[in-house]
Amino acid sequence: MWGEIDEGHKPVTSAIFEAQTTKEDDEMVQATDISARDMVSSQPSKPQVQEEVTSSLTSMMQAIATSGSPVKSQQLGEPDLTVEEKKEVLMEQYKVKPLVFLERYHVHMKPEHLEAFSHLSSDCRAQYYCTEVQKRASSSANRTRVRNHRYAALRALQREGQYFSEEQMRFREPLLYEQYIGQYLSEEEILQRSEEAMQKGPGSLADLLIDSYQERQLQNRLQDEQERQQCAEEEEEEEEEEEENEESRQAEWEPTAEEKAMLREEFLSQMHQRFLDGKDKDFNYSEVDENPDYDNLDIVNRDAEDRYFDEDEEDEENME
Repeated sequence: MWGEIDEGHKPVTSAIFEAQTTKEDDEMVQATDISARDMVSSQPSKPQVQEEVTSSLTSMMQAIATSGSPVKSQQLGEPDLTVEEKKEVLMEQYKVKPLVFLERYHVHMKPEHLEAFSHLSSDCRAQYYCTEVQKRASSSANRTRVRNHRYAALRALQREGQYFSEEQMRFREPLLYEQYIGQYLSEEEILQRSEEAMQKGPGSLADLLIDSYQERQLQNRLQDEQERQQCAEEEEEEEEEEEENEESRQAEWEPTAEEKAMLREEFLSQMHQRFLDGKDKDFNYSEVDENPDYDNLDIVNRDAEDRYFDEDEEDEENME
């Protein structure tokens, strides 16, 4: 009947609204699924460890490629590989046989490169080569530390004492001194040096006897070293004639004042190098090498400089 509502049929507007609602719900579900997938895909594809491995690999390949070590056999006349080409070859070798790679190139590796072989940690051979890398790095760091300590001690000895005075260096290495300085001293310079030695200290009879005894010791050492050098030269007959000719030319050569200064600087440089290399037999290097006070070179050198300038100021005050 007209005007009555048929319960079996819904209004058109209601049907349209439900259809739109269903469609929106479906789109929302789809959007939620897409968002979830995006969240998953936005997560790091590799954990932090993998990023560290990638960094280790990049650094390691660069180090080996620039080390000069051959990475593949090449035919005669074939152009050398570029650094990038070497890195590609190395990467392929690493991927195929990482243990062989470690064995072949471990001498060029640093401890920070070993992360790239963490997946081989259970292999005893990998453990051995990784330990070798660690040992070499530790040894290198120790050598650097010792050399820094000795350099700081050298600077201190230059400023604070007589260890690197010409007199003391001559006593330690008489033959080297004679080759660079002694043989070119004029009679006036020798006399002047003797007078300067006499002016040091109280000049007592005991001092004169000690100086005389030390001089005899030095001359005996010089003679012994010259004899050993001459015996070594006589063992090589072919070189002996060349040595004699060279000595003859040196005897005729008289260096200028500038050349003498250069020879003196070379002698001083060699004495410094001998000290750094640990070749001064009578010096107790353990007091320097194992002394933590020398760890900071800046502090050591600055303290030495402060003491040096303080002494200068005291001397000036005394003169006034």
